[in-house]
Amino acid sequence: MDLKFSHELETLLKKLVDQPITIREILDGTSEKGLMLLAGLFAFPFLLPMPPGVSSILGGSCFLLSLQLALGRKELWLPKKLANFRFPDKIIYPLLRFIKKLSNWFEKITAPRLKVIAKNPYIWRINGLCIAWLAILLMLPIPLTNPLPTIGIVLLVIATIESDGLLMCVAYLWSIIVSLLFILMPSVLVRMAEQLIQQFFG
Repeated sequence: MDLKFSHELETLLKKLVDQPITIREILDGTSEKGLMLLAGLFAFPFLLPMPPGVSSILGGSCFLLSLQLALGRKELWLPKKLANFRFPDKIIYPLLRFIKKLSNWFEKITAPRLKVIAKNPYIWRINGLCIAWLAILLMLPIPLTNPLPTIGIVLLVIATIESDGLLMCVAYLWSIIVSLLFILMPSVLVRMAEQLIQQFFG
């Protein structure tokens, strides 16, 4: 029987804790399912405080990996700087504890549902494309917005691995909402700034 998403992710994290390895070493010999799992691993840290510089590496890796999955590439490519990145202990240990806390919750909300959607031969590519788009939003230098696209990425990864078509639909809806928020956010911020200027200097 296939392991649940939470168990697979925890196993991968334990491997990184026991013997720190590069992203390239993780990718080598990893199955398509494992590659989707890895995309989720790159996104998960954005739910936690991270040291400077790590976000661009993880976000860039998530984008390039998911985009290549969307294009159906079998041999994945990453720039040398990203491929040689090793997860620091200060990320892995908090992330491992975080995953353990969420494991039971993941198992409660996932199940093989709406297989017409989940088993579609193109669904991996569609989800890879969605994750790539969310990764772009994730890397935008807008304060306090990281969790929004991260939730979408994690939901898509879980739904894809668990063949949960219903959760995929939820993830698609969330992705649309987040995209609209990012599109509307600049105009809202400009209006707020104008109102503040008028209030104090008008």
